Amino acid sequence: MALFEWTLLLLLGSVLLAGLARRLEIPYPALLAVAGAILAFLPFAPPITIQPDLALALFVAPVLLDAAFDTSPRDLRRHAVPIALMALGAVLLTTAAVAVVGKQVAGLPIAAAIALGAIVAPPDAAAAAAVLGQFRPPRRILAILQGESLLNDATALLIYRMAVVAAAGPLLLSDAAPMVGLSLIGSLVAGLLLARLVFFVMRRVQDAASAAILQFVSTFGVWIFADRVGLSAIVTMVVYAIAIARIAPAVMPPRLRVSSYSVWETAVFVLNVLAFVLMGLQARPILLRLSGQSLDDALVLAAAVLATVVLVRLLFALLCGKAGRLIGAGTGNLRGDLLIGWCGMRGLVTLAAAFALPVDFPGRDQIVLTAFCVVFGTLVVQGITLGPLLRLLRFDADRSVEEEVSRARAAVMQAALASLDGNASGVALAVRAEYEAALSVAEDREAPQAATDHDRLRLRAVRHQRRALEELRVRGEIGDQAYHRVEEEIDWAELDAAPAGSYQPLTT
Repeated sequence: MALFEWTLLLLLGSVLLAGLARRLEIPYPALLAVAGAILAFLPFAPPITIQPDLALALFVAPVLLDAAFDTSPRDLRRHAVPIALMALGAVLLTTAAVAVVGKQVAGLPIAAAIALGAIVAPPDAAAAAAVLGQFRPPRRILAILQGESLLNDATALLIYRMAVVAAAGPLLLSDAAPMVGLSLIGSLVAGLLLARLVFFVMRRVQDAASAAILQFVSTFGVWIFADRVGLSAIVTMVVYAIAIARIAPAVMPPRLRVSSYSVWETAVFVLNVLAFVLMGLQARPILLRLSGQSLDDALVLAAAVLATVVLVRLLFALLCGKAGRLIGAGTGNLRGDLLIGWCGMRGLVTLAAAFALPVDFPGRDQIVLTAFCVVFGTLVVQGITLGPLLRLLRFDADRSVEEEVSRARAAVMQAALASLDGNASGVALAVRAEYEAALSVAEDREAPQAATDHDRLRLRAVRHQRRALEELRVRGEIGDQAYHRVEEEIDWAELDAAPAGSYQPLTT
């Protein structure tokens, strides 16, 4: 019972922290990191542990799937060079630099030092996006960060896996290279085939609850299957997630899609809460075991690694941007390079990889504590200063997404009107009038996503519909089953009437 009560308190606390983070314009994981650090020093907090083998599947698989839905293949192709440099070059350089620090400062075995480097190398774009979205920086920057976040996990975790294997015994490059090559090819094929198989099943499911369960089971199932047959679970998951993101719109009913987005957003939030709580609870016994001089040495290592990951990324981003402009291959500027370099907050993947280390892994306590300090330091220092940095850099607000939305809305409205050509019935005339009104709103180039008079009138009508429906239930003229069915129809109408891009509640 105590564990259940603690869970309720932690979830309630996370909701309060998320609200506070929005008011302060900082990533909510930054406050979760602070909460996790506080838990590390609470003597009455419950002991909660997680099996190392479960950590990566539990935390990484859903996050990769969620990230794939926010990643555009068009943007991946358009910004392929900077994305590849950050997802491959920055990760490899950070891993190597941290490995040197771990070897020299703490005397870690080379395999353990490389594992530490791979754990702290991949940044989490979700934390940066939580702040960047409020300031509308250039779309190029968001595209690079999102694309990098999807691919750098695969790079870092592949190195991590090899380092963990090497720590258990000698790993020859001549033996590892063919194995890695076959694993990557097999993972690409498996990811595509599994995506097709899952949607062959999902298109036959019409119930929202069943569809949500099937999505979670298939996501974890893909990871477990790839891991069991010797493929790269990370690469398989990335390919599967990208394929799912492309297939889903054509085969998933709209009601399931709307509910699915809400479910996944909640799931990723809960996983972040759980990860930071577990890290805080794991840090406490580590602090007790590493007392005296050993604790001082571990904290020195953590500080050195934190400084290394921040400086390496910042310098790499600045140098790559400068080199690209010198050879005429770069489209960014110094301000953009500085912002990309500073958006290096570590998050869920780093925590999960630290959890997943075997219990008897060399230097595990030092590595886990260092990983937590890096996540905490980058989220707090970079996360809190990201908003002021954006104000200082003074980027012009990028409205390209809103303009594309307006262009797409106009195209789909014109397609709807074309479908009514030749039909002069009264019903067709009424439907045509509705689409013509929506088309006039979509073609407004002055404020393409702002609330219009058309939107406000429709939302006012929805408000009166809700009042009438509520009065019917209060008078006992309809039961709850009829009430909720009509309520759902009004909900859809209100969502359709709200300005595109974000829901705006009705105001008088």
